[in-house]
Amino acid sequence: MSVRELVVLGTGSQAPSRTRNHNGYLLRWDSEGLLFDPGEGTQRQLLFAGVPASAISRICLTHFHGDHCLGVPGIVQRLSLDAVSRPVRAHYPASGAHYFAKLRHASVFHEVAELIEEPIEAEGTLATGPFGELRVRRLDHPVEAFGYQLVEPDDRSMVPGLLAAHGISGPDVGELRRAGSLRGVSLAEVSVPRPGQRVAFVMDTRLCDGVFALAQDADLLVIESTFLSEDEALAHEHGHLTAAQAARVAAECGVRTLVLTHFSQRYRDPARFHAEAAEVYGGEIVVAEDLMRVPVPRRRTTE
Repeated sequence: MSVRELVVLGTGSQAPSRTRNHNGYLLRWDSEGLLFDPGEGTQRQLLFAGVPASAISRICLTHFHGDHCLGVPGIVQRLSLDAVSRPVRAHYPASGAHYFAKLRHASVFHEVAELIEEPIEAEGTLATGPFGELRVRRLDHPVEAFGYQLVEPDDRSMVPGLLAAHGISGPDVGELRRAGSLRGVSLAEVSVPRPGQRVAFVMDTRLCDGVFALAQDADLLVIESTFLSEDEALAHEHGHLTAAQAARVAAECGVRTLVLTHFSQRYRDPARFHAEAAEVYGGEIVVAEDLMRVPVPRRRTTE
């Protein structure tokens, strides 16, 4: 059975707190496991979440500030300690390759896992596969940063009643899907459109074109909201978003579920982030907490 969910491993920002670990987010997407921005302590958070290192297929870094990458050494070494058999790919801004090299080889260990580095040189599609496309866009932060977007292609869902009406069953169903027609019956006659799902991951940034492009039509948008609007000037100065700005993105881009995270330790009441976002965005809002699991919403339907 396929699983599509976000496992939240950490929701803090520059400094962890007693209740919020450094960043860390695992997107479980069928057989794929995309680990975004593993901050310090991510290896232990995976243990608390009940997720093995073998679930990771890609490590995706947005940039090289410590709260987004200091967990890399522990994750890399855990892959070998657990003898993870499948290759794991690592994506990160190419301008920070020297930092990744230091993180990857931070201490002595017996490396047996296969880690394939695929640095990000420019915007575009990083990878394709059964999962769809993994794309990146530039963000606006004091250091080079990229946001990620996972896009599943549109498809069609078979309608059992229509298949039965045309006398199509068993292996013929697969043949019809592959060929597009069978014995004079077209795929369109026995199926309905099935829109692909989209997940966007946006960390440290000011509002910019890349943010809106990544969030467009996302079923699930995981986005930083480090500050509240009362500190908007501070947010802009340091290259961050407020909860209201994150909500504006969700509202303008047709996002279905908005996940707010990466909170400054200066704020004690998480409900304030929800309240501020709700003034701008009327969809589902999740104020992320460590070890929370957020399901990817059910597929959009077509008329």
